[in-house]
Amino acid sequence: MISFEIFQFAFMQRALITGTAVAIICSVIGLFLVLRRQSLFGDAMSHVAFGGIALGIFLNLYPIWTAFIVSVLAALGITKLKESTKIPSDSAIAILLSSGLALGVVLISLSQGFSLDLFSFLFGSILLVGFQDEITVLALSIAIISIICLLYKKLMYITFNEEQAKVSGLDVSKLNYLFIILAGITVITSIRLVGVLLISSLLVIPNITAMMFGRGFKKTAIISTIIAVCSVEVGIIFSYIWNIAPGGTIVIVSIIIFLIIMPAKFVFRLLSRKNYTMKDSIRKI
Repeated sequence: MISFEIFQFAFMQRALITGTAVAIICSVIGLFLVLRRQSLFGDAMSHVAFGGIALGIFLNLYPIWTAFIVSVLAALGITKLKESTKIPSDSAIAILLSSGLALGVVLISLSQGFSLDLFSFLFGSILLVGFQDEITVLALSIAIISIICLLYKKLMYITFNEEQAKVSGLDVSKLNYLFIILAGITVITSIRLVGVLLISSLLVIPNITAMMFGRGFKKTAIISTIIAVCSVEVGIIFSYIWNIAPGGTIVIVSIIIFLIIMPAKFVFRLLSRKNYTMKDSIRKI
């Protein structure tokens, strides 16, 4: 049984509010990444963030800021490399992923091993989010959603037909850079929730699940957001009750939702097909 007393705790309220904000921006940014066939970009960015966090700990600076700077610069650099050369998108992402991980490992060895702070960034520590972190996450989330809403049609155009968008006069290069920056901010913002190792799951799984419904972009975005928010809220609550890692719990909940919807969708399609066949037969009679 879930005791409603847990919602009276300030740290739980901060965790749920912050988690909801992160879930929304991850589902929105993640949908564009999935449609662009860049699902692994979030994973690559998280590994680069790992290198940035390790750099911050090594230099005795606030790790989130160093992770943000390193991630954005790396993302912009790899985007420029992809545009100026013929390197495929997946290969560029692989370069980004391996370089970030390598940087993190080297800096950890120079820092003489793991620290408690590094572990919290690797696996998430949403229940330890402070008031200042909550305000920062909410402000960044509002900014990201506002920009996406303003540039919604242009980003859609580029996502589904980049070549035609160039011909129509859109500055595709600048829009791609802007989107990459937004994706980098989203990844860094999500670190406190699920940790470096599980960020890509929160970006991808809710969107893959929502796309199984076969709806349009807006409906898919709404469904994805609902799934992401439910996964986060349920994951945080049960992680506190069972005293287990919140990041892993959130991802497991999202996977369970995926595993429930996948066969349910198949059965629904099968029943719909049978129903259509029966109606067709009756019409012929």
